[in-house]
Amino acid sequence: MYSIIDIETTGGSPASEKITEIAVFVHDGVKVVREFNSLVNPEKRIPPFITGITGITDEMVATAPKFYEIAKNIVELTENTFFVAHNAGFDYGFVCEEFRQLGYAYQREKLCTVKLARKLIPGLGSYSLGKLCAELNIPVNGRHRARGDALATLKLFEMLIEIHSIEHPLHKDLFRNP
Repeated sequence: MYSIIDIETTGGSPASEKITEIAVFVHDGVKVVREFNSLVNPEKRIPPFITGITGITDEMVATAPKFYEIAKNIVELTENTFFVAHNAGFDYGFVCEEFRQLGYAYQREKLCTVKLARKLIPGLGSYSLGKLCAELNIPVNGRHRARGDALATLKLFEMLIEIHSIEHPLHKDLFRNP
């Protein structure tokens, strides 16, 4: 089982910034079986340049749940799944830090679709989500929003599963150690 996750944040450092939106699609290797999407009140102001990128405003998150209010959902959704994200270190680092601040050690095996795409589709000029999706004709609706980017990552992940099964049927560990 895989949890395809994307977050939006108030900035680039998990130590000083917070999550403003999260989307999770639980995938059984064939199809999505559960999903969750929510704005998150970061309990701090969103810098204007971040609002310019994501469109998420302080007003939008003012009445959104705080991370601790959705934390149980995230734990239950992602339990016994791989944490899959495009540039997984970024998303995973933020999620782990949010949990650390709550006194909980969140741990999941990670799977990075950037690293996986580099292994399975070598030689592309860029492996950023937007450029990779354009190259592979994967539609992205809602770029720089958690649900839109998570759905694009999900479609990319399904494509990588297909490429992996066709080209590397004996390398089952490829998804375990990208």
